[in-house]
Amino acid sequence: MARLILSLDGQVLAEYNMNKERYTIGRLPDNDIRIDNPAVSGHHSLIINILNDSFLEDLNSTNGTYVNGKLIKKHALQHGDVVTVGHHQLRFVDIQSADDEPDEFEKTMIITPGSAVAVKAAKKASAVTPPMPPAPAETPAAAADPAPSGTAPASAAAAAAPAANGPAPTRSQGPDAPVALPKAKLQVLSGAFAGRELELNKALTTLGRPGVQVAAITRRADGYFIVHVDSGKPGDYPQVNGSAIGEQARKLRDNDVILLAGVKMGFFET
Repeated sequence: MARLILSLDGQVLAEYNMNKERYTIGRLPDNDIRIDNPAVSGHHSLIINILNDSFLEDLNSTNGTYVNGKLIKKHALQHGDVVTVGHHQLRFVDIQSADDEPDEFEKTMIITPGSAVAVKAAKKASAVTPPMPPAPAETPAAAADPAPSGTAPASAAAAAAPAANGPAPTRSQGPDAPVALPKAKLQVLSGAFAGRELELNKALTTLGRPGVQVAAITRRADGYFIVHVDSGKPGDYPQVNGSAIGEQARKLRDNDVILLAGVKMGFFET
């Protein structure tokens, strides 16, 4: 299913699944995609979906409809097209085409594991990222209540019990049991790839542009951390919520905004 991602000045405002035959775009409330801005005509543009194809048409708007910077009257939409209506952009995403084509965002921003930069990122992350906390130590039953001489320890008796009485009951999780780490993703918030999402399902994800700015996001038992790896200029660090992270790893929290190599991305727990 195709969809449209509405943005203004690089900030994603809304997403629309293209599950109807016709979609009107304009300033008036009766439009399927309403853009309340004086630069947008009352009924500015129309999208018609026919089977697996989508066609864009300008409805004699005052300021015109543009696709990838070119003024159009009618246009067959392709995956990745950026439609400009007034000051707003609508990025056309064809999920089927996206699955068939290489992901441009991944080719541009995600650094292949095993490369020299990725190896450097792994070393840097292991050096500055807080280690995983050790599992809570268990107190042996014998230490808590020593058994009399000649008597089998309670732990040994418990181990022998299943053979006679069936499987031992599963021990309940205590208050110190580790909490499962929530899944997380990055969503691009600016630029040509606005709306693109990346699942953070690896222990280490290296992002950026070599020679410009590179960072790594590590998935640890106690959360997700971002660490600076390399930059084209000394002291040029990635930012989280507008502040440079410096040389130390920084723990990411839900809804944090990352600025890396000129690309703004949101960190979201899922």
